[in-house]
Amino acid sequence: MSLHQLVDMGVQPLACEEFLVICLCAEWCGSCREYRPGFKALAAEFPQVRFRWLDIEEHADEMGDLDIENFPTLFIQRGGSVLFFGTMLPLLSHLRRTIETFQEQTPEQIRVYACSSPERRGWQENQDLLHLERAVAP
Repeated sequence: MSLHQLVDMGVQPLACEEFLVICLCAEWCGSCREYRPGFKALAAEFPQVRFRWLDIEEHADEMGDLDIENFPTLFIQRGGSVLFFGTMLPLLSHLRRTIETFQEQTPEQIRVYACSSPERRGWQENQDLLHLERAVAP
């Protein structure tokens, strides 16, 4: 049964299973090295969100056809819906506000948002994006 089906039935998943933020970076990237400590600190501010760091070179085999050209590139998923995939200025305040905004939305609002543009609809069908969670599984 999918996460969407569980939510539709009124079953609330554990928060850490529901909300995932992945930072796709590279060890050689100076911006990434500077961003990482703050990313870890942000994870402590949001214990109900699963934060993962993914070095795209270490995990190149799991990246599929994803082409990461700029850093940091962030992937945000909630309730099985991909809500964001792209670069974000390396300012933690931007990521913090994005997470807070997505936390405030209901499951229905999340589903509507995830399909509200051709780009977002494409994220929901992109198998490489949907497999990112496996690359960062504990």
